[in-house]
Amino acid sequence: MPEEDNSPVIRTDIPHSARIWNYWMGGNDYYEIDRIAGDAGIEIDPEIVTMAGQSRQFLIRAVRYLAGEAGLRQFLDIGTGLPTMQNTHEVAQAIAPEAKVVYVDNDPMVLVQSRALLTNTTREGVTTYIEADYNDPGLIVADAQNILNFDQPIGVMFMGVLGHAASYADLLRVVRTIMAAVPSGSYLVLWDGTDDSAEYVKLCENYSGTGGAPYVPRSKDELRGVFDELELVAPGFVSLTQWRTEPDEKALTRPISAYCGVARKP
Repeated sequence: MPEEDNSPVIRTDIPHSARIWNYWMGGNDYYEIDRIAGDAGIEIDPEIVTMAGQSRQFLIRAVRYLAGEAGLRQFLDIGTGLPTMQNTHEVAQAIAPEAKVVYVDNDPMVLVQSRALLTNTTREGVTTYIEADYNDPGLIVADAQNILNFDQPIGVMFMGVLGHAASYADLLRVVRTIMAAVPSGSYLVLWDGTDDSAEYVKLCENYSGTGGAPYVPRSKDELRGVFDELELVAPGFVSLTQWRTEPDEKALTRPISAYCGVARKP
């Protein structure tokens, strides 16, 4: 009998947020349907390209802080999306070659592309993927415990993915379940677009009409509330463009409708 084909099914007829985001960031891992949706989004909100680029700059700065100043050696990047440049493991292992990085995603294309990432890791460190939906945080914790030491601090990352939560209550459930499982000294890193931009809200509404998974922008107060009971690292909860931007960086510093923070679990 022929062997059963268990390879992931990649839909090329429905746009996917991870692939559209890759397009906005200047990557190459998208299909025509994603380019069409991405261009339609740019027409509605040209700032989305800026948001995409600045989100990666924030990731780089945040991971450098965690691996360097904070001394973390373990990272759990949930909803990682498609690899582009300066991915979490590359930034962390450039500072601490022994760092362990676990990526979590449930997009078949991300999982296929992860094979290339797994060859681009240090000899001392670990870089691996878990196939899971962030709506099942218990499964993520159970699988991650096979790789990471949950008795030692972990950097938990939600980078522009929490809008996929069905409700704000569900968003809090997901984040708090993960953070309850990690020890004192762990960190939460997150950013997301906010609903104070009418253009961004419209872009997300239009995307939901394409058949892609809906994305709901939250208010700044709601995103700030995710950090309750955690200790925000200076400069606190700020726009993506204003978190520890180096004075000599030729970087955008004006606020944009995307906010972020890094916070320690006491």
